[in-house]
Amino acid sequence: MDISLHLYLAFVAASLVILVIPGPTIVLVIGQALAQGRRVAFASVAGVALGDLIATGLSMAGAGAILAASATLFQILKFAGAAYLVWLGIKMWRSPIGLPDIATAQAEAEPPAAPLFPVFRDSFFVTVLNPKGILFFVAFVPQFIDPAGAYGPQALVYVLTFTLLGILNATAFALAASSARQLVRRPSVLKTVTRAGGSLLIMAGAAAALPRRAA
Repeated sequence: MDISLHLYLAFVAASLVILVIPGPTIVLVIGQALAQGRRVAFASVAGVALGDLIATGLSMAGAGAILAASATLFQILKFAGAAYLVWLGIKMWRSPIGLPDIATAQAEAEPPAAPLFPVFRDSFFVTVLNPKGILFFVAFVPQFIDPAGAYGPQALVYVLTFTLLGILNATAFALAASSARQLVRRPSVLKTVTRAGGSLLIMAGAAAALPRRAA
């Protein structure tokens, strides 16, 4: 086996700590689960999974080094990702809450099916248009590479492991949010929570676009 077991377990533990801190993608997953239910939230999880897989895969293939060396490319991706977050936040603010009429006998029914591809697409782009995530992964993974083993197989294992952990993490948030949705079925409450998620996405996008002050 090319990968050291103790390094792998340390990588899993560190990844879990990083993943459980909600970022823009998790905020989006939670918002979709609250607004549209579990089925739509799972489409969002799939977008996060593919975005994580491509971003981490590219980082290990050298995209991270290219971004680190090219300030212009980094800034382009940074502002593209920030603008996309703001646009999604505005869309969450303006989107209707897909909730059935709770005054009828069908109060426990699922909301009308929403198109899944736009949800998948939005989550994918929020995840993959994050150059900071790619650079972080480039800085994060080498700490767990065993120099005595082949680099390629170890990098592949870490990429797949991180992606799988990301799927499990996003799924857990989606399930928790969709369960809370069943408990809190008043449209006014769901609208408030969904708009709060939209506001968080807008703030995340604005913060990502702001230049950092020199220390």
